[in-house]
Amino acid sequence: PNCVFCITITMSKILNIETSTTVCSVSISENGACKCFRENFNGNNHSELIGVFVQEVLAEAGFQPTDLDAVALSIGPGSYTGLRIGTSFAKGLCYGCNLKLITIPTLKIIAQNAKEKYNIEDDALLCPMIDARRMEVYNCIYDTQLNEVRETQPEIIDENSFAEILKEKKIYFFGNGAEKCKPFITHENAIFLSEVYPLATSMIKLADESFESEDFADVAYFEPFYLKAAHVTMPKNQLTPNY
Repeated sequence: PNCVFCITITMSKILNIETSTTVCSVSISENGACKCFRENFNGNNHSELIGVFVQEVLAEAGFQPTDLDAVALSIGPGSYTGLRIGTSFAKGLCYGCNLKLITIPTLKIIAQNAKEKYNIEDDALLCPMIDARRMEVYNCIYDTQLNEVRETQPEIIDENSFAEILKEKKIYFFGNGAEKCKPFITHENAIFLSEVYPLATSMIKLADESFESEDFADVAYFEPFYLKAAHVTMPKNQLTPNY
């Protein structure tokens, strides 16, 4: 008898959105390959840029929003406002076009960007850092396969930070929180990398893996990973005086 083999190939068109820091970026990938992207490094103007960037990449790719299969979103930690902007836009698009939602930790995206830009030894560790005011950073430790070695946490950096791990392993530090840590983390196994960012282009491989494994978030109930509450201060002219 004749044997017929059926091979299922997962096809994916994914819009990637990254708004967790001062960088705003979007990209479109098809079957794991980048078709186009937009990036802006000039600060907190995400609300003005995100819609324009998405329209531009859709037009450049030749897609309508309904042609997409999923939206991938960087979920934090990071800027409270930036995360809210990205989340609101992604949810609205998923609801309106009946798309799947993929969520990716921001620190993992930064680590992926470091892997793409630098040659890193297989046995080293990766420590992406996001600035969290003063001497505090949000950080996580990954191996070079991006398996989590130490979970994401806020940490006030001093001369003892990472000391025990650095005795055993080389650690690469990077991200917008790493530069201020240099004077404190001085072990010879500590290496600092420059110009590593959370970018939508670095989401592509991670998003495609999630799509293939059908690892989707619930659009209705998903909330960003803020890690800490928003830092809100009252204007001085609205403070109630003490009598």
